Amino acid sequence: MDNELRRQTILDNYMHPSNKIIPSDSNYIKTNTNNVSCIDNLDIYVLIEDNIIKDVKFDGEACAIATSAASIMTKLLQNKTITEVKKLYANYKEMLESGKLNTNLGEAQAFSDIYKQPNRKTCALLPWEGIIKAINEYEKS
Repeated sequence: MDNELRRQTILDNYMHPSNKIIPSDSNYIKTNTNNVSCIDNLDIYVLIEDNIIKDVKFDGEACAIATSAASIMTKLLQNKTITEVKKLYANYKEMLESGKLNTNLGEAQAFSDIYKQPNRKTCALLPWEGIIKAINEYEKS
């Protein structure tokens, strides 16, 4: 993904985020993730049935990186098993640390240069931390 496409993907998902809505269904697991050093504060809503992520939504206030990461993540994780989501999370986190691309990440590859900006890693990882919290909560029940 070239720099212009990366920038456009992030901007499009920030300006017109997918799945940014509070669901009315009470079956969603709600988690909150926030960055103590800035304004980022996201609620992540996850609907899990039979170990499959059926739906992901989010709401809150956050920077362009965190908002676009949430938007992209909600699209990427639809209908994935918990095992698949954990693998995608590991691949995504590795990419944020090293820049190593993984085609399974789709649009999330737009954040492949984040490793060059350590202060932005928290922003890009924030919504994913909410997913992991929701999965952990689901697995406890």
